[in-house]
Amino acid sequence: MKNEMNKMMCIACMLLSLAGIPAMAQDTLGVSGTLSLDDCRQMAISGNKNLEQQRAKLEMAGYDRKIAAANYFPKVTAMGTWQHTWGDFSLVDENKIPQFGQEAANLQAAYNERINALTQLVDSSPLIAAAIAADPRMAELVNTLTAVETNSAIAGVGQRVDQAIDETIHPDISDVYLGVVSVQQPLFVGGKIIASNRMAKYAEELARYEYDGNYDDILINVDQAYWQVVSVANKKKLAQSYSDLLHKMKDNVEIAVSEGVATEADALTIKVKANEADMTLTKACNGLVLAKMLLCKQIGLPLDSPVTLVDEGLDVVPLPEDEPDKSMEEIWASRSETKRLDLAQKIYKEKVNIARADMLPTIALTANYLVMNPNMNHGFKTDFGQNWAAGVLVSVPIFHGTEALQKTRKAKAEARIYQSKYDDACELIEMQVTQLRQQRKEAEEHLAMAQANLASADENLRTATVGFEAGVVDVNTTLGAQTAWMKAHSEYIDAGIELQMNNSRLKAALGNYTSDIELKEE
Repeated sequence: MKNEMNKMMCIACMLLSLAGIPAMAQDTLGVSGTLSLDDCRQMAISGNKNLEQQRAKLEMAGYDRKIAAANYFPKVTAMGTWQHTWGDFSLVDENKIPQFGQEAANLQAAYNERINALTQLVDSSPLIAAAIAADPRMAELVNTLTAVETNSAIAGVGQRVDQAIDETIHPDISDVYLGVVSVQQPLFVGGKIIASNRMAKYAEELARYEYDGNYDDILINVDQAYWQVVSVANKKKLAQSYSDLLHKMKDNVEIAVSEGVATEADALTIKVKANEADMTLTKACNGLVLAKMLLCKQIGLPLDSPVTLVDEGLDVVPLPEDEPDKSMEEIWASRSETKRLDLAQKIYKEKVNIARADMLPTIALTANYLVMNPNMNHGFKTDFGQNWAAGVLVSVPIFHGTEALQKTRKAKAEARIYQSKYDDACELIEMQVTQLRQQRKEAEEHLAMAQANLASADENLRTATVGFEAGVVDVNTTLGAQTAWMKAHSEYIDAGIELQMNNSRLKAALGNYTSDIELKEE
């Protein structure tokens, strides 16, 4: 009766968990509701938020690589501006500009002085005066020269010159329009562009291997949770069988006591053992619920989802496939930790090159197309003009307080740190792999011994049960055989599960998990 109550209790626990299952969990599990180890792995990978963030970081690193590659191409920029200014603008100092309009009176005075001197010369010489008087044209010429008036004419020219100069040195630039298209193509920057591109590529690979590290951790956790459920499920079946065995024996002993062939002490002993078996079964039921909740958490399902695993109903825990043997060099080349540290070394070596590039000259080709108003090609005329310019830009660092030199030394020191970390990681990985390989051998030996003990315990229980039913074996001997049978089966389950878990850890240690993403070469 007690055994039936225990069965009803386990069934009730399962029904209670099924009652609150959302439809989404049913859709995820499918029609059969059974999950294999590969199913659990895929669900954990597809729904993990940390991996989703790592994928985004990997995508960002890919964009950084493309950004670095863009430095190989010329930079083309266009700029336009309009500016309105107030006030006068003068190209030269106005105090240093002569005023030609004021020189007209001086010029007229000098002319008059010369004419007067000429007149006096004519008047002082009778011969010249007679010659002029005898020739009417000469008299007319003298009269014309003495009547010339240059003041107004020269003043007009001077004023126009002054006005032209004023307009020239005071151009109208109250509204300035300027448009520039500039092209710059780097020719040599000390190797900085090449180093930056290499570093960006290494950074993208580093993001990929960081993803792989999280990917491996998730698979290991899922494997551990999966086989833990299988272990508890088999322990539950074992506890159920043990409980059934003891309750059957308890019923037989009670019959024997009523017939006087067994004592009350025997009945009490078996009853205590049956109660212990019932308690063990209850613990196994609760443990199975908790183990499945942990698995559901790992694979992204609601904690109360009704998961059933393919391997939990098997009578024999399946053996894992042997991992291919690899040398330590191959293992180091496969592990994400060593890959990340190796890439970190390369990144800092490129940082050394970038820091060293700051001490080298840079050379670039430049070209510019200029549109302007006022037009400087036509004396600041208020219309649009254009111009072209091309050249070579050379920048040579001379002295900056040894800043670039110190940066180079710092980058070299950082590279040495990661080299040391890489060597240390290789040693730790070698120790880990050696330990897990040894543990695998121990687990295989343990499983072999557990199988041998299992066969002996089954035969011993069969013999004791037959003897007890025939009345030739006492209660304690039979209980001892049952306890040994229970222990042998439990150890066999533990050995098989431990071998599976060890295989999962060893697979990760050997770097044999395959990532679900690959880097895109563009």
